[in-house]
Amino acid sequence: MFDWLSDMELPTSFEEFDIIEVRFKGGRKDFFRNANRLDLTTGDAVVVDVPNGHHIGFVSLKGELVRLQMLKKKVDNNEEIRSIYRIATERDMEKFEEVRDLEGGTMYRGREIIQQLRLRMKLSDVEYQADKSKATFYYSADDRVDFRDLIKKLAEEFKVRIEMRQISLRHEAGRLGGIGSCGRELCCSTWLTDFKSVSTTAARYQNLSLNPSKLSGQCGRLKCCLNYELETYMTALKDIPTVNRPLQTKQGDAMLQKTDIFKRMMWFGYKGDNNWYPVPVDRVQEILEENAKGVQVEALLLEVPDEPKQNEFVAQVEGNLERLDDKFKARKKKKKKKRPTGEAAPEEQAKAQEPRQRPRREKPQGTPEANTDAAARPQRPPRSRNRNKDGRPPREGGDNRESKENRAPREGGERRPPKAARAENPEGKTQGAGQPSGEGQPNRKSRSRRPPRGKKPDQPKEPRTDA
Repeated sequence: MFDWLSDMELPTSFEEFDIIEVRFKGGRKDFFRNANRLDLTTGDAVVVDVPNGHHIGFVSLKGELVRLQMLKKKVDNNEEIRSIYRIATERDMEKFEEVRDLEGGTMYRGREIIQQLRLRMKLSDVEYQADKSKATFYYSADDRVDFRDLIKKLAEEFKVRIEMRQISLRHEAGRLGGIGSCGRELCCSTWLTDFKSVSTTAARYQNLSLNPSKLSGQCGRLKCCLNYELETYMTALKDIPTVNRPLQTKQGDAMLQKTDIFKRMMWFGYKGDNNWYPVPVDRVQEILEENAKGVQVEALLLEVPDEPKQNEFVAQVEGNLERLDDKFKARKKKKKKKRPTGEAAPEEQAKAQEPRQRPRREKPQGTPEANTDAAARPQRPPRSRNRNKDGRPPREGGDNRESKENRAPREGGERRPPKAARAENPEGKTQGAGQPSGEGQPNRKSRSRRPPRGKKPDQPKEPRTDA
């Protein structure tokens, strides 16, 4: 519980309520009187008076809300309420921490002693008093347990005064704590203090399946939250008729399958038919009245009236939306799959594999006079790529040039004949120096040929041998 009035200033003539609520281990709370008028706030550690010693707790509530809590728990404001000594100091807290460290080992050792004595009880927790004068053992059991021998052995083992306190399974779950199926911390460990009995009728009223694994909590009992909404369901069920026998119709007997309480809808099914038919509560009431008179109704549901026509504007808007959807669907179909970079389309690959053919140039057709002149002209022989315009092979790096020693002298200082005279030699043979030349054929230079690369002129070719 949160103190919403803690920040409010009290009137000058009003005295603050002098009783404080203090919280101890496991969510246990008790009321103590602030006799010394200490300035306390929520969460302060205080040293309180307990039987046979003192204990340390934490302030959980103060002010007028404590008065309401006392009325709720039926606690009288009398002299039996013990007082608060002081605010806990650092020395008190150090001793308190040392005592709390002993609780775990004490609990495990106590369980071993219980197993040795073969007692049918479950030890769930141990709490030491701050002054280490008393230890309280919390246990749960289904039947009455005789633990007189157990107390003697525990007192000899731990050298303290022993108190055995039996708690229910719900209190045990609240002391241990945990997370419920709803995902939140358990109600019994946070705010729930009064545990009311929960029966299976609460689950029946809420139309829940009677599955123990789903209806039981961590304590092994029915969940306390089944009682939270029970009153709401009871109020809603007042207007829903009770169907004790099947509804009689001309199609057959309709049996009740389930009921939706808040939607006021009841579902019926025919024998041999797996389909369920929803029927409103008012219609079920009418059928029950007719069956009570001995009349069988035509069907569970009346004829459904035709739905009114839609407004023209609504129909137009819906049609536009449908056309827009079709437009986007068509765009998605047109989109092609992306190919990885560097990969061409199959059509382009086929074109690349075909041999390339050079297009033929069409000769322009001129006038008839130009065509006759072109026909009268002598056609020149096709020129080889390896020869120049004059028919000689091209020179490569000056290798085809003749040396001055091999060059033949010309007679009478005559110059080289022109191209026309050289073209008269039909055979195109060259004559060496000193040989007589024919008519109109000048002496041609004798050219030396280089041997092919990688071979020597006088060296014979080596026969091939396989290794």
